[in-house]
Amino acid sequence: MPSNATDTSGEQFIMALDQGTSSSRAILYRADGSVVSSAQHEFDMSFPADGWVEQDPEVLWQTTLQAGRDAIAAAAVDAARIACIGITNQRETTLLWERDSGECVYNAIVWQDRRTAERCAALAQEEIAGQDAAEFIRERTGLVIDPYFSATKLAWLLDNVPDARQRAENGELRFGTVDSFLVWRLSNGAAHVTDPSNACRTQLFDIHSQSYCTEILQHLDIPRLLLPDVQDNAGLFAKADAEWFGAEIPITGMAGDQQAALIGQGCFDVGMSKSTYGTGCFVMTNTGPLALVSNHKLLTTVAYRLAGQTVYALEGSIFVAGVAIKWLRDQLGLIDAAADTAAAFQRTGGDTGGVFVVPAFTGLGAPYWQPNARGLISGLTLDTTRDQLVTAFLQGVVFQTQELLDAMAKDGAAVSRLRVDGGMVVNDQLCQFLADLLNVPVERPVDTETTALGAALLAGLGHGVFADLQGAADTWALERQFSPAMPAAQRQSLQAGYAQAVARSL
Repeated sequence: MPSNATDTSGEQFIMALDQGTSSSRAILYRADGSVVSSAQHEFDMSFPADGWVEQDPEVLWQTTLQAGRDAIAAAAVDAARIACIGITNQRETTLLWERDSGECVYNAIVWQDRRTAERCAALAQEEIAGQDAAEFIRERTGLVIDPYFSATKLAWLLDNVPDARQRAENGELRFGTVDSFLVWRLSNGAAHVTDPSNACRTQLFDIHSQSYCTEILQHLDIPRLLLPDVQDNAGLFAKADAEWFGAEIPITGMAGDQQAALIGQGCFDVGMSKSTYGTGCFVMTNTGPLALVSNHKLLTTVAYRLAGQTVYALEGSIFVAGVAIKWLRDQLGLIDAAADTAAAFQRTGGDTGGVFVVPAFTGLGAPYWQPNARGLISGLTLDTTRDQLVTAFLQGVVFQTQELLDAMAKDGAAVSRLRVDGGMVVNDQLCQFLADLLNVPVERPVDTETTALGAALLAGLGHGVFADLQGAADTWALERQFSPAMPAAQRQSLQAGYAQAVARSL
C-alpha cells in the first residue's frame, strides 16, 4: 500500500520504478535522496513444470503502473513536478512481444527458470567460430553457460512458440528484459532500448566492444532485429506518455537491479562491494575499467556505462535468498510473516543444533553453477525446533555469501568491508551473523532499498539533477555498522559443517 506523504514546497521529484521478482515498487525521491512517498504491489509466479518459473507480463506491467500512480497519489503532488523516471528491474527475465500490439506471445520466463539446462549442457560441448563455446562465451560476455541468462530462454521461445521464429525474422516481434518491456509500454512503442547492465546479462552482448556478439547470435539462431538498442545508463531513453502518470515524463536512468544497488550504495570506487538480499542474493565488487577475469566461476559484468566510459564489476549470484523465507511461510507455514525470522534467530542465539540448509531450490549459482542441484536440510534430530530450522534457513544464505567472498578473494578482488541492502537486512541478527562469518565489517545504510535509489540517482544524473557521480554518492548515509565478534574456531567449524552439506546437495 502507498505510504502517507504530503508535499507543498513546489520542488521537483525523481520517480524510481523498481520491477522485481516478487513485487513492483515505485518510490518518489527528493534531489537529496530522501523518500517522499512509496507504493508496492506483490504478485505470484507460476511453476508449470519442474524447474520452470514464469510470470504474467501483464501483471508485471499493471503492478508497475499502479505502484507509480499510487506513489504519486500518496505524495499529493502534480505529476508535472516529476522531473524524470529511473527504471530498475529483475535481470535476465525474458519477454517476447508483438511489435504492433505490445502483447507478449508467451509468459515472461524468469531468471530462476531452468528449462534450458539440457540446451546449456549441449552448448558447452559445441564450438563457436572454431573455439570452445564455453570459453568463447566467457571471453566475450563474462558469463558462464547457464540457464540463468536470457540467451537460451529466448532461443527456447523462438523454437517453441508457434510461428515465433518466422515472425521474428519478419521483424514482427521484439525481445527484451523487463526494462525494455516497460519502456516500450510507457512510450507506447516509441522506444526499444536497454542499457549495458541489462544487455550484458542476456549472454548476447560483448562486454568489451559494447555491442551484440554476431557469432553468438548466429550460433543460437537469434535475429538481430529482435534486440533493443543499448544506451548509456544515464540519458534520455524515452518519454513516458502522459496517459500513464498524468504528465509526460522523461525516462533518463536505467539499470539492472544489482547494478542499481551498487550505484545506490555509492560503490563508485574500485574495490567497493555490496551484497543485496532480495528474492536472491547478489554480491558485486567494483573493478573499475578492468574487466577482471574470474578463475573461480564468478561473473565479469558491466557495472555501468556513463558518457561512453564503461565500469566493470565482479559478481557472485545466489538464486535463493528471500524466496526461501517466503517458502517457509507459504509452503510450510513455519512463520506468519518474514519479520518472524528475526525473532526466531534471536531466540536460538544463532544455534541451529547442527542443522544446515542448502537452499538450492532452483539449482546452485556461483561458484558451482549446478542447475540440477536441489535444496537440502541436514542434521535434523528429534530435538530440532522450528526456530532452529528457521535460523538455519537464514544462515544458509550467509554461508553462500561467504563462498562468494572467498571466490572473489582468490580472483584478486578481496572484500574488506561489505555494504548490504534489500528486505532481509533489516534483521540485526542476520547482519551480525554475516559480519561474524565473513569476518569483515558489514555496513547497513539508512535507506536499505538501494536498488530503487540507484535508479533514481541514474535518472537524476541523466536529467542534470546531479552534476556527477560524487553528487549522487553524497546521498548515501550509514545507519549501522556490524563488526565481527565470533571466535575463529567457531567460524571454521560452521564453515566446515556447511561445506559437508553442500557436498551432499551436489
